[in-house]
Amino acid sequence: MTELVVGTDTVESSEALSSYLRRVVEPDDTIYVVNSLEGGEDTSGEDVRAGEDAIEAVVDALEDLAVTVETHQFVRGNEPVEDLMTFAQEVDADEFVVGIRKRTPVGKVVFGSTGQNLLLGTDRPVRCVPLVES
Repeated sequence: MTELVVGTDTVESSEALSSYLRRVVEPDDTIYVVNSLEGGEDTSGEDVRAGEDAIEAVVDALEDLAVTVETHQFVRGNEPVEDLMTFAQEVDADEFVVGIRKRTPVGKVVFGSTGQNLLLGTDRPVRCVPLVES
């Protein structure tokens, strides 16, 4: 039994992550789907709904599999990487699954990367799923 923390931020990311998960999960695995928002003035009702939609996209895509799926939306004023790592520690997760986008070096510096920060900041394995830029 593997416990995976799946970080998602958009329906499009969730579709790519779900496609990957459908190929690799086992019937007794537990999937924790996490969306992290900053909160306060930096988070609108639209942001909350988009996060809920992203979470629901994973739930819908995995509903026919014999896996446990739990969902969590955090609005705690943290960076997504902080929420993901804290939550993984709370549930003693085995691994992370996150989407990664191809960015220019300047884009990485200016916008950061949750996947990159996870890779550098955790001792847990991180499965990185490539996301197609539209």
